[in-house]
Amino acid sequence: MKLLLTSGGVRNPSIHNALLHLLGKPIAECNALCIPTALLPFPGGPTMAYRFISGATNTPLTGLGWQSLGVLDLTALPSIQKAYWEADVQKADALLVAGGDVHYLCRWMQESGLADLLPSLGETVYVGISAGSMVTAPIFGETYDDPDTPFVIEKGLGLVDFALLPHMDHKDHPESSRAKVAKMAAEVPVPTYGIDDETAIKVVDGTIEIVSEGQWKLFTP
Repeated sequence: MKLLLTSGGVRNPSIHNALLHLLGKPIAECNALCIPTALLPFPGGPTMAYRFISGATNTPLTGLGWQSLGVLDLTALPSIQKAYWEADVQKADALLVAGGDVHYLCRWMQESGLADLLPSLGETVYVGISAGSMVTAPIFGETYDDPDTPFVIEKGLGLVDFALLPHMDHKDHPESSRAKVAKMAAEVPVPTYGIDDETAIKVVDGTIEIVSEGQWKLFTP
């Protein structure tokens, strides 16, 4: 599996070009499945999921001009015949994984069975936004704007051998200040990348490439 792990989606030409390189053909010739599951546990989750699916966001992954687009809600998969949804996943050129609640997403990645399938998808491009990127780590941390609980660390999917924190130093995400990311990263036993919304991490066969028109920093444990 090839991965494009973003903080805020395909926000600039560099990240867009990285996606094209991973796909190996124009977006208009590619089929994608979008996964809105991480948005569902929030207040207004159904509306946020619709906005993600319909492309009515600032960085519309689903609005990039895909040849076809489908929706894969992980919470529904345990009640569906596995052969049916697996076939759709295997035919997809890209999986577009929304941000949201990373703990909820990790749970349903595992309970749905998708986590077990992902490592076998050699040519599929996994495109994550925020929590959709964080969940790929062997161990991920999430920072909070709470002095009593500054961060929480949990086991991830292990699709990559590093962790990442999105929205670093973003004015709307005070919990993701560089100082707070550094404190959390010191407790995570793998290298941690702090990335802003103009940055992505491209991973092919274990090789990491930073794609950025913004700011990022590597924190080592």
